[in-house]
Amino acid sequence: MLLVGGELRVALATIHLALRDVASSLETPGLIDVLGVLHGDLVRRFGIGAPRIAVCGLNPHAGEAGRFGDEEARIIEPAVLAAREHGIDAQGPFSADSLFHQAVAGRYDAVLAMYHDQGLGPLKVHAFGRAVNVTLGLPLIRTSVDHGTAFDIAGKGSADVGSMVQAIELAAMLAENERSDGA
Repeated sequence: MLLVGGELRVALATIHLALRDVASSLETPGLIDVLGVLHGDLVRRFGIGAPRIAVCGLNPHAGEAGRFGDEEARIIEPAVLAAREHGIDAQGPFSADSLFHQAVAGRYDAVLAMYHDQGLGPLKVHAFGRAVNVTLGLPLIRTSVDHGTAFDIAGKGSADVGSMVQAIELAAMLAENERSDGA
């Protein structure tokens, strides 16, 4: 899953999990796979020749060298190093509390967050109502709104169509980029 809004592109290492389950679900091979798929789609569909991907740490301040946990050193850093060995410009793990500002400023083309709210909180503050959900790694382009179905307002004429419009426009751009790439 990649969420795109404004100047942010945020992929998620895990999706809908209880926070207590996130650390135990992270594995180096899985992160390497996510980084590979993210890199591939950024090149093929987003038209970014050499994407720069920032990777969030799991713990506050990216663990502060083990002070707040060892997932950064044990799981995330080896994944970043392996991705780099495969030619992917992945950097991190970084503290999420300052990373998104750098991504919005253009230092990175995408951010890999470790869990749902770590990545989507900043994205929705930055681009609420304009963000798009892109499913990565599919043989076809799939975009959708960045929010749920909003059954609570169905039929009331009060829905904001901004994210749907953005999803359609982004799908068209991704298709054009892929076509231009000869894929």
